Amino acid sequence: MHGCSGHPDRGGGVTETAAALYRDGLNPNWNPLYPKQTQVVHRLSGYEFSTANRFWITEPTAPTSKDSTMDNLIALFREQAAVLSAYGRGDMPTVTATQAAPMRPTVDATAIVRSEIARVSGFPEHRLRSNQTIVGDLGFDSIMVTDLFTGLSRKLPGVAIGAAAFGPATTIGEVIDVAGGQVSAPAVVPQTRISEFEEVKALADRIALVEAAGIDNPYFMVNDGVTGDTSIIDGVEVINFSSFNYLGMSGHPAVADAMADAVHRWGSSCSASRLLSGEKPIHRDLELELANLLGTEDALALVNGHATNVTVIGHLLGAGDLVIHDSLAHDSIVQGCKLSGATRRPFPHNDPAALDDLLTGIRHQYRRVLIIIEGVYSQDGDIADLPAFIEVKRKHGALLMIDEAHSIGVLGATGGGIGEHFDVDRADVELWSGTMSKALAGCGGYVAGSRQLIEFLKYTTPGFIFSGGIPPAIAAAALASMRAMRSEPAHLRRLHELSALFLSLAREAGLDTGDSDGTPIVPCILGNSMTALKLSNALRKRGINANPILYPAVPEDKARLRFFITSCHSEEQIRYAIKVLAEELA
Repeated sequence: MHGCSGHPDRGGGVTETAAALYRDGLNPNWNPLYPKQTQVVHRLSGYEFSTANRFWITEPTAPTSKDSTMDNLIALFREQAAVLSAYGRGDMPTVTATQAAPMRPTVDATAIVRSEIARVSGFPEHRLRSNQTIVGDLGFDSIMVTDLFTGLSRKLPGVAIGAAAFGPATTIGEVIDVAGGQVSAPAVVPQTRISEFEEVKALADRIALVEAAGIDNPYFMVNDGVTGDTSIIDGVEVINFSSFNYLGMSGHPAVADAMADAVHRWGSSCSASRLLSGEKPIHRDLELELANLLGTEDALALVNGHATNVTVIGHLLGAGDLVIHDSLAHDSIVQGCKLSGATRRPFPHNDPAALDDLLTGIRHQYRRVLIIIEGVYSQDGDIADLPAFIEVKRKHGALLMIDEAHSIGVLGATGGGIGEHFDVDRADVELWSGTMSKALAGCGGYVAGSRQLIEFLKYTTPGFIFSGGIPPAIAAAALASMRAMRSEPAHLRRLHELSALFLSLAREAGLDTGDSDGTPIVPCILGNSMTALKLSNALRKRGINANPILYPAVPEDKARLRFFITSCHSEEQIRYAIKVLAEELA
């Protein structure tokens, strides 16, 4: 082979020529590519490996440069020449299974961090700047922060980094600095026992802290009897503000009778998935009643409320899609987003203008966009601005999903939910979901919408087709509750009267009730988890059961007690509760 005059070749032509020469049985002379002193040819015997596997295993690494094909080819030949020279000197080492791997090229931590931030945030990399804060500027919530650092730990093995190390003002540049400074950190120590998990130890520490403070653990307390306006805890009757039996249907005679009849007729279980021999007449009766109440074409009942959102969202969306939800969305929504593999972005609570701005910047990057809001927010008791969200979804060609767990049976003249409350065209919302464990006095979840949607979901949704059917007695309870709600409208009127009374008295007493308005959910925001725990204990000693809502369920400065009002409560119980609250906080 001889050098040629003319324009330099970048490697493609030489490589194609070499391949053609070998294919035709020729043996080209590569010596002109090497200095004279390296042009020594040795015939090699087979390598003696001291392992049964005749290969090396090396970890994949990010490329450090963009060399041309010819650059790589020449580098390969020179590496081979170096091996041959070493062999000629007699100092070729024996390869063993434990031999250290060669030094890896430097990992580009900056590129990896920027790539992961782009993946989680949905913003393209070219729009990311080092001085942007991951929370304030990019809109990360705690779940997104955790997702980011989980991704970084996978892409940068050995880097010890966690969400707890960063605050609201942390910038992209600071994340890059922390990650880049640890690229060569030692590998993570394997955890082989559950007791070694950091999160398990953290929970044990929190429980120990509560016990050390002399505070009764407020969780998993046994409530005896039918849960209504009162409950029996440790043998003592207390006024119960921790139940979402909003209309008192759990324990209603018609509901109890319907459950008993269902058990006698169909047994305690479907004993099969509904797809395969588990379908009972009560299932379709329930679904048609749900669709009628909600004003949709059809509905589908599933065995678990939380799992309904998880499986439906996870099934309908995927990579290349965007799920954009209210920042106070329920955990079931967040878990469904994670399962789907779609990009997930929260928007500021109940702020359609902020949602509009966000979609204006990123809608074009995604195939499907699903907006998710709630009818009534379970921690704050406020109502979503549904008409405004419908306008935003129309503008951007998105789909809209509403979780009505706390609004079905509560909002609207007949309990039809937020759609009835605002009198919107139900077809403007593609997916209506919710649970039957609250106002409907049963258990399980539902999704409602067009016939085409429900037909698709009932044949393809993993959480439905691979689960047993909702037990007949539970289906009967929810069905009977809806019928009683329609025939006895006084329950709903009473609920709203008592809810308004509680909220009015709480505000008069100077309590921080947040954004609650027009719903039976009223928080008493305290701003400190320990204060909330102590107040919950104090109220229980005075005959009132109200559960604390602590970090991380809410931000620490939003720790609170949450009060659920029901139609079963009396005015006297409500006045007493506000009086005791004010006294304990004085």
